Amino acid sequence: MGNTTIIVVNDGCTDSTPEILKEFSNEIILVENEVNIGKGMALRKGFRKAIELGFENALTIDSDGQHFPEDIPLLVDKAKENPGALIMGSRNMEQDGVPGKSSFGNKFSNFWFKLETWITLPDTQTGYRLYPLHPMKKMKFFTKKFEFEIEVIVRLAWKNVKFIPVSIRVKYDMDERVSHFRPARDFFRISVLNSVLVLGALLYYYPKKFFSIDTLKAIKHEAIKPEESNLRKATSLGFGVFMGIVPLWGFQLLIGIPLAVLFRLNKVLFITAANISLPPMIPFIVYASLLVGQLFFLGEINHEKIFSVSLENVMENAPHYFVGATLLAVISFVIVFAVSIVLLKIFRKEPEEILNKK
Repeated sequence: MGNTTIIVVNDGCTDSTPEILKEFSNEIILVENEVNIGKGMALRKGFRKAIELGFENALTIDSDGQHFPEDIPLLVDKAKENPGALIMGSRNMEQDGVPGKSSFGNKFSNFWFKLETWITLPDTQTGYRLYPLHPMKKMKFFTKKFEFEIEVIVRLAWKNVKFIPVSIRVKYDMDERVSHFRPARDFFRISVLNSVLVLGALLYYYPKKFFSIDTLKAIKHEAIKPEESNLRKATSLGFGVFMGIVPLWGFQLLIGIPLAVLFRLNKVLFITAANISLPPMIPFIVYASLLVGQLFFLGEINHEKIFSVSLENVMENAPHYFVGATLLAVISFVIVFAVSIVLLKIFRKEPEEILNKK
């Protein structure tokens, strides 16, 4: 192949593209699909060819005219500075000429990516990317269309690949630009994929991240932080458990973290304790909340009503759950705070500056 490093994927073009590509047969590596099978599959075949040829990275660029090939050195230079990172060309989606639906779609995609990986990126829909191929060698992908570009970055994030955004230029010329994105059908595919990825994040990525060596080291560091009082640490743990149980599903951390900052609590200990509401624990928390709620309202426990799935019993149990969960959260706060303060007093000395203030 000489010095040829350009791989062109012809995804079943029906215009004059095949004839044009023949003119460059000595300068490119051509991967052809007899019929159009989708952008995702085209990229997957391109990556597979690059891996077969022994390349360590693959740079992708869309063919709709919005990207400037002259920006390639920006991504390559950044990749040299950050080996093994995924370099994302970041477009200015607020500039004049950018279609409103594209700007909205990008913000929508950025939100879901943050939810699925806890990584903030300015442009998750860019097709101008420089991929590290090593972590992709053994990955099995399941999407074939436009949604593949979401699947691949989320799953690379789950493999702890570093993401580096690089500002690039973008051109939206509606007279020249050709897009095969079908808003209704492809947006539905993307929505289904995001639902699956969120579930995967809850069941796999977040627990894996929480129990990683680096996370446990950070927790240990915060737990023995010498300048912090035992009272603050115990309060942080108790408040974390409280927010993990209180019936604000989906908003516990969104509300709890600002409050932890406001009251100067230990944020790492707070988040650690709040993870009591990880998916495997949710059924136990709901069940315990219903028990407490029934005791509060009825003074007795009726397991038959708790386990009934009839609409009538679900509606009847709703107040029991919300009141019971709130009471359970308060009780748990008191217990965790009390146990923590006792253990800390036994096994940890108060900082000298705290003792001197007393």
